[in-house]
Amino acid sequence: MSANEPRTLLDQAVRVRFAPSPTGRMHVGNARTALINWLFTRAHGGEMLLRMDDTDAERSTKENEDQIYKDLDWLGLDWDDFARQSARHDRYDLATDKLKASGRLYACYETPEELELKRKIQLGQGRPPVYDRAALDLSPEEHQAFLAEGRQPHWRFKLLDAPVAWDDLGRGHVHFEPGSLSDPVLIRNDGRPLYTISSVVDDGETRISHVVRGEDHVVNTAVQVQLFEALDFPVPTFAHLPLMVGADGRALSKRIGSLALHDLRDQGIEPNTINAYLAHLGASIAPDGTEDLTALVKRFDIAGYGRASPRFDMKELEALNAKVVHHLSFDSVRNRLAADGLAAADEAFWNAIRGNVGTVAGAGHWWRVVAGEIEPLVADEDRAFLKDAAAHLPDGLWDQDTWGVWTGAVKQATGRKGKQLFMPLRRALTGREQGPDIKDLLPLIDRDRVLARLS
Repeated sequence: MSANEPRTLLDQAVRVRFAPSPTGRMHVGNARTALINWLFTRAHGGEMLLRMDDTDAERSTKENEDQIYKDLDWLGLDWDDFARQSARHDRYDLATDKLKASGRLYACYETPEELELKRKIQLGQGRPPVYDRAALDLSPEEHQAFLAEGRQPHWRFKLLDAPVAWDDLGRGHVHFEPGSLSDPVLIRNDGRPLYTISSVVDDGETRISHVVRGEDHVVNTAVQVQLFEALDFPVPTFAHLPLMVGADGRALSKRIGSLALHDLRDQGIEPNTINAYLAHLGASIAPDGTEDLTALVKRFDIAGYGRASPRFDMKELEALNAKVVHHLSFDSVRNRLAADGLAAADEAFWNAIRGNVGTVAGAGHWWRVVAGEIEPLVADEDRAFLKDAAAHLPDGLWDQDTWGVWTGAVKQATGRKGKQLFMPLRRALTGREQGPDIKDLLPLIDRDRVLARLS
């Protein structure tokens, strides 16, 4: 990246991060977050950090992490820097010590059952279920008594009694009144830091300028704004975007397991399809099947996303995939065709059939049509006609003009025209009533094979 490229947005150098957890496969929700961050920073000459949030040692696996790298590479989303949370525990410890020293982190001993009881009482009294800060009033003796019982404290961050507000690139002005938020737990009773603090420390120390994520993090952000300030980090600019829902308007998270990138790739969905669909989802401009990442960067505008939850529709994705496949060059699919057993397929074949397949793998059917065995569709009333048509097959080498010459001769000999002329020939030659132009397919089919199907 050239040092002369623009690197500013809202008077800030742009540096974003994508922070997946290797606890499962990447799905379309993860991909949209990664893509929008990537487009945002590339559109403004910035940098993207890939941060592996792997502090959940029980669920994080190397297999999942490796798959994340493969999925990002498949989508064409590169990164400029890398960090790993599991290697940064000493940084979280230092931040924790700083907050304790400033009086912003305090020990609490309530069990989950005790906290749930408090919550129910507050709700029953019509009050918001905000932590009552009872632990702040514990005496040294009470602390010792809890420890003697074997209770290990969890640690809460004391929020300031002041409004929290910021100008969000996705939601506009966001405002939280004091007293509407609970003091968040930052450190578990086993000493492990929670996402709230580890993410802030990482963002602060890796100089993240813009945090682009789902609107389910808005409340987290209200807390983290104060945490950034308490740790003397600059507060990033935030952009919270609506979460995707299914085509029926219901939460996509219930079905997210079936929308893993690995599975979509196995179904023949192209990376350009995923990128274009997700980049335009929730915006007013629809993808047309021709855009690559370079084109998406040029057109990207984070202000172009609406406030409504965008609907992920698998049928729309498949329809777009067909458009993308229709624009793929032969050079881009040559090796994939060969891997599917179509090593002999050439550019003329691909150009003839690509407009009639929804995936590259769909070329297999049309290869059987031109070079293999199919079951012709022949009606009894058409058998004599097809025999006459076979008698008028042109000699010599066939090209794209052959179909017109042949059907002209058949029309002259039989008197048939229009659909009565063309459809029986299509059904006999391809076994289907629809498909690529026969003028393009006929030169690819061996003459003996044509004669056999007509008879």
